[in-house]
Amino acid sequence: MSAGLKEHDRTGAGEKQRSELKSCFRTTEDRRLRERCQAVLMTSRGRSQQIAEDLGTTPRNIQRFLACYRAGGLRGLRIQWAPGRTPLIPEGLAPSILGWVQQGPRACGVKRANWTHEALADFLYRQMGIRARETALGDFCRRHGVRLYRPTYHFLRADASRQQQARLELSEKTPSASR
Repeated sequence: MSAGLKEHDRTGAGEKQRSELKSCFRTTEDRRLRERCQAVLMTSRGRSQQIAEDLGTTPRNIQRFLACYRAGGLRGLRIQWAPGRTPLIPEGLAPSILGWVQQGPRACGVKRANWTHEALADFLYRQMGIRARETALGDFCRRHGVRLYRPTYHFLRADASRQQQARLELSEKTPSASR
């Protein structure tokens, strides 16, 4: 029987802990938390020999689960992820970068028709001195709900005047399109 639940069984608080564990076990969608709750519940019922085998884990993991439960209760069983790497692009620059995206590359002095993540990364380096890869700019754009605009021009085969208009628009936007 786990020491946390065993000690409280005498005082009557063990039933409260057991009901919290059962409730968490039934309601959580996190498979690993459910497994941890089940290990503690099985231990409190006196099934200490085959718990690891029944749950498909190692006896050492069961010991870890119980130690976490003793130390922090139900909160101790929750998985605590490391904060991860800090983003290369500080959140304080978000309004500036989003402004560049909204204005477009031409308004920023870049001879392009549309932003790409690579072009935006290059412009960020020239403006702010922050070197970031195109994948970092892609992550930044996704976090802020931005999809870089890439127009597609449809050359309508039946209408020569619309084809000519589309060619003119394209040649105004990109210097390489006039070939």
